[in-house]
Amino acid sequence: MDRTPEHRTASGLPIEPSYGPESGRDLDRIGSPGEFPYTRGVHRDMYRGRLWTMRQYSGFGSPEATNERYRFLLDQGQTGLSVAFDLPSQIGYDSDDPDGEEEVGRVGVPIDTLADMEIVFDGIPLDRVSTSFTINGTAAIMLAMYLVVAERQGVPQEKVTGTIQNDILKEYVSRGTWIFPPDPSLRLIVDTIEYCAERVPRFNPVSIAGAHFRDAGATAVQELAFTIADGITYVERCVARGMDVELIGSRLSFFFYTHMDFFEEIAKYRAGRRIWARIMKERFGATDPRAMMFRAGVVCGGSSLTAEQPQNNIVRVAYEAMASVLGGVQSIFTAAWDEALTLPSQETAELALRTQQVLALETGVPSVADPLGGSWYVEELTDRFEAAVLTIVDRIDELGGMVACIESGWVQSEIGQRAYEDQHDLESGRRPVVGVNRHAREEPPPTVEFYETPPEEVERQRERLRRVRAERDDGRVRAALDALAATAESTDNMMPALLECVRAYCTVGEMTATMRSVFGDFQQPLVV
Repeated sequence: MDRTPEHRTASGLPIEPSYGPESGRDLDRIGSPGEFPYTRGVHRDMYRGRLWTMRQYSGFGSPEATNERYRFLLDQGQTGLSVAFDLPSQIGYDSDDPDGEEEVGRVGVPIDTLADMEIVFDGIPLDRVSTSFTINGTAAIMLAMYLVVAERQGVPQEKVTGTIQNDILKEYVSRGTWIFPPDPSLRLIVDTIEYCAERVPRFNPVSIAGAHFRDAGATAVQELAFTIADGITYVERCVARGMDVELIGSRLSFFFYTHMDFFEEIAKYRAGRRIWARIMKERFGATDPRAMMFRAGVVCGGSSLTAEQPQNNIVRVAYEAMASVLGGVQSIFTAAWDEALTLPSQETAELALRTQQVLALETGVPSVADPLGGSWYVEELTDRFEAAVLTIVDRIDELGGMVACIESGWVQSEIGQRAYEDQHDLESGRRPVVGVNRHAREEPPPTVEFYETPPEEVERQRERLRRVRAERDDGRVRAALDALAATAESTDNMMPALLECVRAYCTVGEMTATMRSVFGDFQQPLVV
């Protein structure tokens, strides 16, 4: 059969004009929701029993402004928080460090010490709110701060819920907010997983994030394959530490972007659950169903949004949210329509939240688990997606695993090539985008209020940092940092030492510098 590019998914998987019984799918074998290998969902009733967690990614300017936005979103019915950090906080610099001074508060909230984290969550009970943190290089530090804030609120660690991204491998490939080389970075991740498994059982200590592979240019197939390979690496490191695979698997979660190829995105989540369940069972010997479950949070938006005719993004995000629900994910962040231009305003953030609420309460879609299960097309596409992902995962295994592929630049090269091809398809019109290369029109730039961090907020942040340094116990700070260095040189778990540093009001920059003195810095490979 003749197939033009229009007869393929966004990842290049071939599709027929229609599907029927002749496709050969044995629909009796796909199973039921809540049953291994969880193709149709990780829970039997899915959203009838509990809706997905609605999170809006937010954080900007200052801890005070961020706290105000969080309170507003919770008042509007948001059911979980998602914290965005500014770049200095992400890569371990304090707000008064000359290397990061231009970025303070620009793309997220600045966090220098425990004092800032206390303000962010002031008046927000951490035993009743689930919080997700998009943070990687300094993830262990931010987790320690969050746990100490809960401690100050009188909330025991076993009642703290949420997720910390803590996925450094994809940083080396797609975002660049790394600090240390892979081995000590992986050690920190295993430390957080081990600590949470033992003491913070309701908290997910890592969210293995394919989303940033996607934003860097990967296809949906590559996004899932590289994420699965990262997950295998983390489980292998935990098993090597001597941890129980059942305990490890039950605390892992995943994080993706949902883009505009509607059925391919649905197939992605269905295939992901099936692949991961079989890997955990067959490769690692897991027997507990909770250790085999592929629990995913997603963002609807990201690089699928356009600056041209930006209100079209409202429609894009709504379709992406629908695909996410039909795919069976566990939490959703819907991007605001103006995020291709600026940080969202309170009004656009509210509309993005309302998009989820309308979907949840008015469409009837959440009433049935996996309503597309048994569709000849969806089942065929799920199978093809799974096969394509496993081909890449097998190749990564042949090349020595994900760390070796990152250090050699192989993953970066694969994504770079696909990003080039995608841009070429966009510019040539082979990939249609309404308002960009189809139905475009000459128009003035949209009227959008661009966000700039007020200089007075930056100065207030630095003044608070100066005040904390002046008022804290310098002897306790020195002792805590010395203990952190000694722990870094040993094989002990780093979390207790980091918790003591946080309680002493050590700064993010001080803790990072202490660990860097032991671990060194990562050097990005040259990719040609």
